[in-house]
Amino acid sequence: MSGPERLLNAENNWISNVGACFPGEDRVVFRDHDLFRDLKDLPWMALLLYGITGRLPSPKQVRLFEGIWTLCASYPDPRLWNNRVAALAGTARSTAALGLSAANAVSEASIYGGRPEVRAIDFLYRIRQQLALGAELLDLLKNELKKFRTIAGYGRPITHKDERIEPLMALAETLGLSGGPYVKLAFQVEELLISNRFRLQMNIAALTAALAADQGMSRREFYHYLILSFSAGITACYIDASKKHVGTLFPLRCTRINYTGNPLRRWQK
Repeated sequence: MSGPERLLNAENNWISNVGACFPGEDRVVFRDHDLFRDLKDLPWMALLLYGITGRLPSPKQVRLFEGIWTLCASYPDPRLWNNRVAALAGTARSTAALGLSAANAVSEASIYGGRPEVRAIDFLYRIRQQLALGAELLDLLKNELKKFRTIAGYGRPITHKDERIEPLMALAETLGLSGGPYVKLAFQVEELLISNRFRLQMNIAALTAALAADQGMSRREFYHYLILSFSAGITACYIDASKKHVGTLFPLRCTRINYTGNPLRRWQK
């Protein structure tokens, strides 16, 4: 079926696997469950994970994935790239919804944010699959560096040490979720990189990806889970900036700009 037939078949007819609401009937279906009856006691993170994966998470998984957001993604610092967008919106007196939407959109940065974490989980899945076929880990790492000139989840632009790893590992250990094969692999990779003088220490992307992989998340599911992870810090920065004077977020005087273009022309009266 293609072309007009496909469109005609979809007219007033949308087949959904995620649910439906029935206004006035006190009934909302969320995937395979009645929201008001079966899911009424779920924490919001559990509902989000269920919507993403189609699997009801355990209480320990809910605490883990909530903890990742709390400990690793929501620094309330307006100097951070996505928080700066929200803060700029605040000082420009834009609405919170627009500011937060823009800040979440730029969270899909190539160097920071969601993309490195998705590349990290992809890396761990690929490496473990190749190890199962008999490959040597050091050879795989060398090939990865030769091909991509980097290893997703290892190395950090500002400082080598990532302060988030220790508290997140402590949380995972209290939940009994720190000893999975992908977490072990993530640390093995770091040990080999350091011992072979590649100067690449693990950053938080590798650990969050490993924890998610050990809980059975796919690459796509992990990506969807990450989308709103920066929201708490973004919101705080918007609110703080909206209380400041208009247009005062990190201004630069003209003399600090190193202009190298054509000579400036001044308007004649």
